[in-house]
Amino acid sequence: MEEFLASSIYIDWQHPAVLSQARFLAEASDDQTEIARRCFYFVRDKIRHSWDYRQNPVTCKASDVLAYGTGYCYAKSHLLAALLRANGIPAGLCYQRLTIANEPPFCLHGLNAVYLSEHGWYRLDARGNKPGVQAEFCPPQEQLAFAITQSGEQDYSGIWAEPHAAVLAALLNHTTVEAVAKNLPDADLSVETTPVSLVFS
Repeated sequence: MEEFLASSIYIDWQHPAVLSQARFLAEASDDQTEIARRCFYFVRDKIRHSWDYRQNPVTCKASDVLAYGTGYCYAKSHLLAALLRANGIPAGLCYQRLTIANEPPFCLHGLNAVYLSEHGWYRLDARGNKPGVQAEFCPPQEQLAFAITQSGEQDYSGIWAEPHAAVLAALLNHTTVEAVAKNLPDADLSVETTPVSLVFS
């Protein structure tokens, strides 16, 4: 589990602000499921989705997502992973490949997996709710933001310890939310080797 607890460039949970927020969310509880629930709802509800709110700057590092209070789904997943890891809870990154406006082209969508002792790996999506999107924390049942409904869409079973290169390229090479929206990351992850490969129900 070491790689899913590590602090890194983009999941920088040892940053003082991230560590402070993680400790605040865990206050008065030693129940890892409860702490994971608090972290999930904080990121889902308190960090604004960049495109929904047309809010700059483009963020990538967990500490920047927290500082600016905004991020695309990928960036929000980096912050959620950081908050969970800071509390000693293994967490990784997951991806779906979805259509844009219900037809090709495709783009990746970022979410998380957290390891809960009583449930094992459990996926959760802190993208942020809006009409038609209702993600919740209700283990062992998954309630993600998006279902796979269109031909060619994929729900990847891998869990990544670090952000995918396509995601980093989109977030680091564009300076506005509009530019990212025009260059959303895409990749066929089914052909790639991942650190952990699980089948989620």
